[in-house]
Amino acid sequence: MRLHVVDGTFELYRAHFSRRPERVAVDGSDVKATLGVMDSLLALFSDPREHATHIAVAFDNPIESFRNDLFAGYKSGEGMEPALVAQMDLVEEAVEALGIVVWSMDRFEADDALATAANRWREAVTQVRVMTPDKDLGQCVTGSKIVQVDRIRNRVINEDGVRERNGCGPTSIPDWLALVGDSADGIPGVPGFGAKTAAKLLSVYGSIEAIPPNCDDWAVPIRGAPRLATTLQEHLDEARLYRVLATLATNVPLEENLDDLRWRGADPSLYQSISERLGTWTPEPLRWRSTR
Repeated sequence: MRLHVVDGTFELYRAHFSRRPERVAVDGSDVKATLGVMDSLLALFSDPREHATHIAVAFDNPIESFRNDLFAGYKSGEGMEPALVAQMDLVEEAVEALGIVVWSMDRFEADDALATAANRWREAVTQVRVMTPDKDLGQCVTGSKIVQVDRIRNRVINEDGVRERNGCGPTSIPDWLALVGDSADGIPGVPGFGAKTAAKLLSVYGSIEAIPPNCDDWAVPIRGAPRLATTLQEHLDEARLYRVLATLATNVPLEENLDDLRWRGADPSLYQSISERLGTWTPEPLRWRSTR
């Protein structure tokens, strides 16, 4: 038995910016992204590579989280396309109508919910499949027990895959993001540190604090080492803060137990309601939940 946990916010963006045809609801509003998410989730149940039986989808709603209190520059909903903002509640209702558990995040982020679920139920299932290519989630990957699935590139990323992609192990991903930065999340990073440089150091030392202050003590050759060593010491407090921002929480208060995540089919009542709003474009569920 596998557990699929899906980054719904990523799926919403992916569907919105895809080449899917434009779709409007009966009231004339843009619903292309919502319909795309529905299609994408239903595909998991019919895809023989996935064998989805237990599933939940997490959304950022709103985009802001507790991390915005820690760092003013952290990502926010400012500048987000109105068509996406308008569908944030709608897509959650649509996913619930499909009979899939929705985690709507407020103080936490969707990634935190995925990390919490992976950590909580990893021993109860044969595999946790975290459905997003987001590098942040690489820190959750454990062997082939907890993996990331990049559906765009048709790639499953296990622990060796994280090392291949990022140049360091999963436990070092928050430190790697702190040094390199993450423009999508508004994390600036430390000046001068690129992905390869950070990976070379962290593959040896594991964490920011373990990197020797004096570059003469570095066990790997790094171009511009004296300058980078000085810069890291000057920005050490910022780097530690960035690592906090990049570290996913595993204590999100998810109310469900594992059996609650078993997909039993679409909810007929909720589906009828959402279908009336979305119109004839609404995808037909593969299974209906029994109302008896």
